Amino acid sequence: MPMSAFDHQYQTILTRIMDEGHELYDPLHDIKMKALPGLTMELDIEKDGLPILTLRKMPLRLCIAEQIWFLMGEKNPDIFLGDFTKIWHDFLEEDGTIGSAYGYRWRHHFGRDQIGDLLKLLQKNPYSRHGVVIAWDPADDGLGSGTVKKNVPCPFSFTVNIIGGRLHLHSIIRSQDMMLGNPHDTAGFALLMMFLAQKLEVKPGKLTVSMSNAHVYENHYEQAREVINREISHDPIHIALPPESFSRAEQGDKALVSDIFSQIKSQYSPQPSLGRMKISEYENIDMMTI
Repeated sequence: MPMSAFDHQYQTILTRIMDEGHELYDPLHDIKMKALPGLTMELDIEKDGLPILTLRKMPLRLCIAEQIWFLMGEKNPDIFLGDFTKIWHDFLEEDGTIGSAYGYRWRHHFGRDQIGDLLKLLQKNPYSRHGVVIAWDPADDGLGSGTVKKNVPCPFSFTVNIIGGRLHLHSIIRSQDMMLGNPHDTAGFALLMMFLAQKLEVKPGKLTVSMSNAHVYENHYEQAREVINREISHDPIHIALPPESFSRAEQGDKALVSDIFSQIKSQYSPQPSLGRMKISEYENIDMMTI
């Protein structure tokens, strides 16, 4: 019987970091971590199903709602997203918005709608290799720019290709917290890939996740070992998006969250929660809720 491909790859990478990782100090959070460079996951969504971690409980509604909020192009988390989670409120700037919010960067920040342009490009030329979407602003982010911001993009770019009649997405992540960020981001980008594939009337294909710096924070070491020691036994999770999901997401249709959630929940039997986890960009997420 096939088991969750994501669980296998996640557990393998977590084991490598805990056994081989270099111990570093993170001055931003005043904490030690174990880290490895250049790690990659490859997941075939059509064959392997949605990459949803089953080795512990995941907040499914949060993952779904966040991806819809991104497609809305919003930077104010009180619009739509606030009804499902408050995790982005820690990054509010003085004007009450998040300037580096992924959806805003994808759809507005550079004076163009990158998501809309991506769809037009692939509708016109399905074999184009120019399907690149960027969230990182080199004029403002990183490299000691001197701009003080509460958040800069971690998944900073992704590419989309249609090969073999299927849509494939490659997400590139500069910094990845494996205990909180990776399961959340991987599920989110898989959903994004499914939204785009449905809109373009092709099947979803391969999701590749490349991490420049994959790490585990010191206060999660014990929980990481717990996850590593758990037996993988969950079947793959397969869903079909409701009709017009991309358009419904753009319009901020809250019912879409429930429609997708109900399909996943009917198949989802995760192992016990690891309790409340805290650090990095996901401060105070209660992993006991779903």
